[in-house]
Amino acid sequence: MKNPFILVPYENKFLFCDRETETENILDDLLNGVNVTLISPRRLGKTGLIYRVFDELAKKEPSVIKCYCDIYSASNVEDFIKLLAEAVVKNVQDKSILKKFFSAFGGVRPLLSYDSISGTPQVTITYQNDKQKETSIKEIFDFLGKQKKKIVVAIDEFQEIRNFKDVNMEALLRTYIQPLKNVRFIFCGSKKHVMTDMFTNAKSPFYESTHCIYLGKIEHDKYVRFIKKLFVMGKFTIDDESLDFIMEWTRGHTFYTQSLCHRIFKISTGAIGLETVKKACAQLLDEGIPGFLERRNLITDKQWLFLKAVAKEGCVSQPTSGAFISKYKLGTSAAVKRIVESLVDKELLLEELSLEGKSYSVYNVFMSRWLERL
Repeated sequence: MKNPFILVPYENKFLFCDRETETENILDDLLNGVNVTLISPRRLGKTGLIYRVFDELAKKEPSVIKCYCDIYSASNVEDFIKLLAEAVVKNVQDKSILKKFFSAFGGVRPLLSYDSISGTPQVTITYQNDKQKETSIKEIFDFLGKQKKKIVVAIDEFQEIRNFKDVNMEALLRTYIQPLKNVRFIFCGSKKHVMTDMFTNAKSPFYESTHCIYLGKIEHDKYVRFIKKLFVMGKFTIDDESLDFIMEWTRGHTFYTQSLCHRIFKISTGAIGLETVKKACAQLLDEGIPGFLERRNLITDKQWLFLKAVAKEGCVSQPTSGAFISKYKLGTSAAVKRIVESLVDKELLLEELSLEGKSYSVYNVFMSRWLERL
């Protein structure tokens, strides 16, 4: 059978683990006119959850138009408009509506083409000045607001709009989004401190305008049962010791758990034990070395030394403590503080907040497992 441990965000609910509560909560919000903010570290299943919600939404209200727009690659307003326009074109199948969509751009003339390999739509717009860009954003949202059907727009990596220069993108979007009656939004982001500030800071335009949902890891026992079920579907048996090792080694982080299980399924020929699991782990680490070394070239020697120290500890709650600094010869606490801030910003270090305080771990779990062996 086809490998059931998918490495794409979503295929169907049978290959998607849990998130039942989150799915129900987001659906309830959207169907009752409430916009949602979804925050989680990268590769924890946020995008998959969006598509899971879209799947259920299609069953409850088939006429709803659903648009997913990933703006991670956007560095300015022009990129944002292009990505949003392409998301609309991709998800609106009615040609008459699409014709009206392109006609909605008053001062510019969008050109539509399709990628020769993937077939995905590509929208090209030439602007004479910045004012036309702001107008184009308004025209897109005005068009969506005039549609008779309900629309749900998910904007992924929403925090990127804070990096746009020479424009207060938050205020601009808030102005155009607020009047819309038929359009609901899911604002998703992976930089928790930025997203939290955008939606909980009283000085921010989007302050308390959405229901904020923080996505954590899938419950251990539920994930173990899911993994075992998929292996059984493939006619494999796997012992409890191996299942626990998988969850511990990947730290239950969705992408890395899926990747390891995908590789185990690929190389297995019979009953799965620790030997097979560890073989899969070794293969993944060996294949990841070029990428790990590439990241090494992006940071300083001291930052690299700090990452190795965190990896060897697994998780660090007090990176500026004398004991931790002395153990790994990391320098001064002030220097370590600057290193932490830089690595968190580069998304090489994951910062997590709980009732006990902040804790830090290497963002890429496979890289962490490789570093701890150095």
